[in-house]
Amino acid sequence: MDSWRNWHSTAFDTEMQAAPRRHDLPEEVAIALTCNGTTQAVMMGTPANLSDFATGFLVTEGLAHPDEIEAIEVIETEHGIDLQIRLEETADARFAARRRSMTGPVGCGLCGIESLEVAMATSPSVAAIEGPALATGDIPRAMTLLPTFQPLHDTTRAVHGAAFYQPAKGIILAREDVGRHNALDKLVGAMIADGIDAVSGAILITSRVSIDMVQKALRAGCPILIAVSAPTASALDLAEQSGLTVVGLARGSRFEVFTHPERIHPDPVVNEVPNHASR
Repeated sequence: MDSWRNWHSTAFDTEMQAAPRRHDLPEEVAIALTCNGTTQAVMMGTPANLSDFATGFLVTEGLAHPDEIEAIEVIETEHGIDLQIRLEETADARFAARRRSMTGPVGCGLCGIESLEVAMATSPSVAAIEGPALATGDIPRAMTLLPTFQPLHDTTRAVHGAAFYQPAKGIILAREDVGRHNALDKLVGAMIADGIDAVSGAILITSRVSIDMVQKALRAGCPILIAVSAPTASALDLAEQSGLTVVGLARGSRFEVFTHPERIHPDPVVNEVPNHASR
Protein backbone atom coordinates (compact mmCIF):
# COMPACT_ATOMS: atom_id res chain seq x y z
CA MET A 1 0.00 0.00 0.00
CA ASP A 2 1.40 3.38 -1.01
CA SER A 3 1.97 6.02 1.66
CA TRP A 4 0.63 8.83 -0.56
CA ARG A 5 -1.48 9.43 -3.69
CA ASN A 6 -2.60 12.21 -6.03
CA TRP A 7 -5.62 14.46 -5.52
CA HIS A 8 -6.98 17.23 -7.74
CA SER A 9 -8.33 20.54 -6.41
CA THR A 10 -9.35 23.98 -7.62
CA ALA A 11 -7.27 26.87 -6.24
CA PHE A 12 -8.63 30.41 -5.89
CA ASP A 13 -6.56 33.58 -5.53
CA THR A 14 -7.52 36.93 -3.97
CA GLU A 15 -9.29 37.95 -7.19
CA MET A 16 -11.29 34.68 -7.10
CA GLN A 17 -9.60 33.36 -10.21
CA ALA A 18 -9.86 29.58 -10.36
CA ALA A 19 -6.98 27.33 -11.37
CA PRO A 20 -6.69 23.53 -11.31
CA ARG A 21 -4.05 22.05 -9.03
CA ARG A 22 -2.74 18.61 -8.24
CA HIS A 23 -1.66 17.57 -4.76
CA ASP A 24 0.28 14.59 -3.44
CA LEU A 25 -1.47 13.75 -0.16
CA PRO A 26 -0.57 11.22 2.54
CA GLU A 27 -2.65 8.11 3.01
CA GLU A 28 -4.34 7.63 6.37
CA VAL A 29 -5.57 4.11 7.09
CA ALA A 30 -6.81 2.10 10.05
CA ILE A 31 -3.98 0.05 11.54
CA ALA A 32 -4.93 -2.68 14.03
CA LEU A 33 -2.36 -4.06 16.43
CA THR A 34 -3.39 -7.63 17.22
CA CYS A 35 -1.34 -9.29 19.95
CA ASN A 36 -1.63 -13.05 20.44
CA GLY A 37 -5.00 -13.04 18.71
CA THR A 38 -6.51 -10.07 20.59
CA THR A 39 -6.80 -6.59 19.09
CA GLN A 40 -5.00 -4.25 21.43
CA ALA A 41 -5.44 -0.96 19.56
CA VAL A 42 -6.66 0.51 16.28
CA MET A 43 -4.81 3.63 15.21
CA MET A 44 -5.07 5.84 12.16
CA GLY A 45 -1.70 6.17 10.50
CA THR A 46 0.48 6.17 7.39
CA PRO A 47 0.95 2.66 5.91
CA ALA A 48 4.76 2.64 5.95
CA ASN A 49 7.42 1.18 8.28
CA LEU A 50 4.71 -0.87 9.98
CA SER A 51 6.97 -3.35 11.76
CA ASP A 52 8.82 -0.41 13.29
CA PHE A 53 5.47 1.04 14.34
CA ALA A 54 4.35 -2.18 16.02
CA THR A 55 7.59 -2.56 17.97
CA GLY A 56 7.78 1.10 18.95
CA PHE A 57 4.13 1.26 20.01
CA LEU A 58 4.42 -1.77 22.29
CA VAL A 59 7.63 -0.48 23.88
CA THR A 60 6.64 3.18 24.32
CA GLU A 61 3.22 2.22 25.70
CA GLY A 62 4.87 -0.08 28.25
CA LEU A 63 3.11 -3.15 26.86
CA ALA A 64 6.10 -5.29 25.88
CA HIS A 65 9.87 -5.40 25.96
CA PRO A 66 11.71 -5.79 22.64
CA ASP A 67 12.84 -9.33 23.50
CA GLU A 68 9.21 -10.36 24.13
CA ILE A 69 8.23 -9.68 20.49
CA GLU A 70 8.59 -12.98 18.61
CA ALA A 71 7.09 -12.10 15.22
CA ILE A 72 5.20 -9.37 13.35
CA GLU A 73 3.11 -10.08 10.25
CA VAL A 74 1.61 -7.26 8.16
CA ILE A 75 -1.76 -8.24 6.67
CA GLU A 76 -3.63 -5.92 4.30
CA THR A 77 -7.42 -6.14 4.44
CA GLU A 78 -10.25 -4.30 2.69
CA HIS A 79 -10.74 -2.18 5.81
CA GLY A 80 -7.11 -1.38 6.59
CA ILE A 81 -4.01 -3.13 7.89
CA ASP A 82 -3.81 -5.75 10.61
CA LEU A 83 -0.46 -6.08 12.36
CA GLN A 84 -0.47 -9.62 13.71
CA ILE A 85 2.02 -9.68 16.59
CA ARG A 86 3.15 -12.78 18.44
CA LEU A 87 4.41 -12.10 21.96
CA GLU A 88 5.92 -14.25 24.65
CA GLU A 89 3.59 -15.21 27.49
CA THR A 90 5.51 -12.94 29.86
CA ALA A 91 3.69 -9.97 28.31
CA ASP A 92 0.21 -11.34 29.10
CA ALA A 93 0.08 -9.95 32.64
CA ARG A 94 1.04 -6.53 31.34
CA PHE A 95 -1.86 -6.61 28.89
CA ALA A 96 -4.26 -7.62 31.64
CA ALA A 97 -3.11 -4.67 33.76
CA ARG A 98 -3.45 -2.20 30.92
CA ARG A 99 -6.26 -3.00 28.55
CA ARG A 100 -6.78 -0.74 25.58
CA SER A 101 -9.67 -0.81 23.16
CA MET A 102 -9.48 2.25 21.02
CA THR A 103 -9.77 3.89 17.67
CA GLY A 104 -7.24 6.70 17.94
CA PRO A 105 -7.36 9.84 15.78
CA VAL A 106 -3.92 11.06 14.75
CA GLY A 107 -3.95 13.97 17.19
CA CYS A 108 -4.66 11.86 20.27
CA GLY A 109 -2.21 9.89 22.34
CA LEU A 110 -4.21 8.64 25.31
CA CYS A 111 -7.55 7.71 23.71
CA GLY A 112 -9.18 4.56 25.01
CA ILE A 113 -7.14 4.11 28.18
CA GLU A 114 -9.72 2.98 30.67
CA SER A 115 -8.66 4.80 33.85
CA LEU A 116 -6.95 8.00 34.94
CA GLU A 117 -4.58 5.88 37.03
CA VAL A 118 -3.35 4.06 33.94
CA ALA A 119 -3.12 7.26 31.88
CA MET A 120 -0.87 8.88 34.48
CA ALA A 121 1.10 5.75 35.37
CA THR A 122 4.64 6.18 36.63
CA SER A 123 7.19 6.51 33.83
CA PRO A 124 10.78 5.26 33.96
CA SER A 125 13.42 7.76 35.08
CA VAL A 126 16.45 8.75 33.03
CA ALA A 127 17.87 10.93 35.80
CA ALA A 128 20.85 8.61 36.34
CA ILE A 129 21.92 8.95 32.69
CA GLU A 130 24.68 11.55 32.48
CA GLY A 131 25.15 11.56 28.71
CA PRO A 132 24.95 12.41 26.00
CA ALA A 133 26.36 15.91 26.36
CA LEU A 134 25.17 18.21 23.59
CA ALA A 135 26.89 21.46 22.74
CA THR A 136 24.59 24.41 22.23
CA GLY A 137 25.48 24.33 18.53
CA ASP A 138 24.26 20.74 18.21
CA ILE A 139 20.64 21.75 18.61
CA PRO A 140 20.26 24.22 15.70
CA ARG A 141 22.42 21.90 13.58
CA ALA A 142 20.14 18.97 14.33
CA MET A 143 16.97 20.94 13.57
CA THR A 144 18.49 22.30 10.35
CA LEU A 145 19.18 18.74 9.22
CA LEU A 146 15.73 17.46 10.20
CA PRO A 147 13.82 18.68 7.10
CA THR A 148 16.26 16.83 4.84
CA PHE A 149 15.04 13.58 6.44
CA GLN A 150 11.37 14.24 5.71
CA PRO A 151 10.73 13.20 2.09
CA LEU A 152 7.03 12.45 2.68
CA HIS A 153 6.54 15.88 4.24
CA ASP A 154 8.29 17.45 1.24
CA THR A 155 5.81 15.67 -1.02
CA THR A 156 2.61 16.19 0.98
CA ARG A 157 3.17 18.94 3.59
CA ALA A 158 0.86 16.96 5.87
CA VAL A 159 2.90 14.63 8.09
CA HIS A 160 5.00 14.72 11.25
CA GLY A 161 8.56 13.53 11.64
CA ALA A 162 10.72 12.06 14.40
CA ALA A 163 14.47 11.54 14.20
CA PHE A 164 17.45 10.43 16.28
CA TYR A 165 20.51 12.65 16.51
CA GLN A 166 23.98 11.68 17.72
CA PRO A 167 26.52 14.47 18.38
CA ALA A 168 29.33 12.88 16.38
CA LYS A 169 27.22 11.61 13.47
CA GLY A 170 24.21 13.87 13.02
CA ILE A 171 20.78 12.42 12.28
CA ILE A 172 21.18 8.68 11.83
CA LEU A 173 17.53 7.61 11.58
CA ALA A 174 14.14 9.22 10.91
CA ARG A 175 10.51 8.21 10.45
CA GLU A 176 7.33 10.01 9.29
CA ASP A 177 3.59 9.57 9.83
CA VAL A 178 0.37 11.58 9.79
CA GLY A 179 0.30 11.06 13.56
CA ARG A 180 3.00 12.60 15.73
CA HIS A 181 2.82 9.70 18.20
CA ASN A 182 3.02 7.20 15.35
CA ALA A 183 6.12 8.89 13.93
CA LEU A 184 7.83 8.62 17.33
CA ASP A 185 6.75 4.99 17.74
CA LYS A 186 8.13 4.15 14.29
CA LEU A 187 11.43 5.83 15.15
CA VAL A 188 11.77 3.90 18.41
CA GLY A 189 10.92 0.65 16.65
CA ALA A 190 13.53 1.34 13.97
CA MET A 191 16.13 2.14 16.62
CA ILE A 192 15.45 -1.19 18.31
CA ALA A 193 15.67 -3.03 14.99
CA ASP A 194 19.01 -1.37 14.21
CA GLY A 195 20.42 -1.87 17.71
CA ILE A 196 20.76 1.88 18.35
CA ASP A 197 21.13 2.75 22.03
CA ALA A 198 18.71 5.57 22.93
CA VAL A 199 21.19 6.82 25.52
CA SER A 200 23.63 7.82 22.78
CA GLY A 201 21.73 10.84 21.46
CA ALA A 202 18.57 12.93 21.34
CA ILE A 203 15.11 12.43 19.88
CA LEU A 204 13.87 15.21 17.59
CA ILE A 205 10.16 15.77 16.92
CA THR A 206 8.27 18.18 14.67
CA SER A 207 5.36 18.63 17.09
CA ARG A 208 4.63 20.03 20.52
CA VAL A 209 5.87 18.22 23.63
CA SER A 210 2.79 16.75 25.30
CA ILE A 211 2.81 14.53 28.36
CA ASP A 212 2.38 11.36 26.31
CA MET A 213 5.34 12.24 24.09
CA VAL A 214 7.44 12.62 27.24
CA GLN A 215 6.19 9.24 28.46
CA LYS A 216 7.20 7.61 25.17
CA ALA A 217 10.68 9.18 25.22
CA LEU A 218 11.19 7.98 28.79
CA ARG A 219 10.09 4.44 27.97
CA ALA A 220 12.46 4.46 25.02
CA GLY A 221 15.24 5.34 27.47
CA CYS A 222 16.28 8.55 25.73
CA PRO A 223 17.50 11.38 28.02
CA ILE A 224 16.98 14.33 25.62
CA LEU A 225 13.85 15.36 23.69
CA ILE A 226 14.03 18.30 21.25
CA ALA A 227 10.93 19.79 19.59
CA VAL A 228 10.14 22.57 17.16
CA SER A 229 7.09 23.58 19.22
CA ALA A 230 6.46 24.37 22.87
CA PRO A 231 5.82 21.90 25.69
CA THR A 232 2.81 21.75 27.96
CA ALA A 233 3.27 22.52 31.65
CA SER A 234 2.22 19.00 32.64
CA ALA A 235 4.74 17.51 30.24
CA LEU A 236 7.47 19.56 31.91
CA ASP A 237 6.35 18.42 35.37
CA LEU A 238 6.88 14.80 34.31
CA ALA A 239 10.13 15.56 32.48
CA GLU A 240 11.54 17.40 35.49
CA GLN A 241 10.78 14.64 37.96
CA SER A 242 11.96 11.91 35.56
CA GLY A 243 15.28 13.47 34.60
CA LEU A 244 14.43 14.19 30.96
CA THR A 245 16.03 17.17 29.23
CA VAL A 246 13.36 18.96 27.18
CA VAL A 247 14.33 21.52 24.55
CA GLY A 248 11.48 23.33 22.84
CA LEU A 249 10.83 26.08 20.30
CA ALA A 250 13.94 24.91 18.43
CA ARG A 251 13.79 26.85 15.20
CA GLY A 252 16.69 28.34 13.31
CA SER A 253 19.42 29.38 15.74
CA ARG A 254 17.01 29.82 18.65
CA PHE A 255 15.85 27.26 21.21
CA GLU A 256 14.84 27.09 24.87
CA VAL A 257 15.93 24.49 27.43
CA PHE A 258 13.03 23.86 29.82
CA THR A 259 14.26 21.01 32.03
CA HIS A 260 17.59 19.48 33.08
CA PRO A 261 19.91 21.90 31.25
CA GLU A 262 22.97 20.10 32.62
CA ARG A 263 23.11 17.96 29.45
CA ILE A 264 23.49 21.07 27.24
CA HIS A 265 26.95 22.67 27.28
CA PRO A 266 27.91 26.08 25.85
CA ASP A 267 30.87 24.62 23.98
CA PRO A 268 31.54 24.98 20.27
CA VAL A 269 30.65 22.02 18.07
CA VAL A 270 33.75 20.51 16.49
CA ASN A 271 32.22 17.42 14.90
CA GLU A 272 31.50 17.39 11.20
CA VAL A 273 27.89 16.23 10.81
CA PRO A 274 27.07 14.48 7.53
CA ASN A 275 23.88 15.39 5.73
CA HIS A 276 22.51 12.08 4.55
CA ALA A 277 19.13 10.42 4.22
CA SER A 278 17.82 7.77 6.60
CA ARG A 279 17.25 4.19 5.58
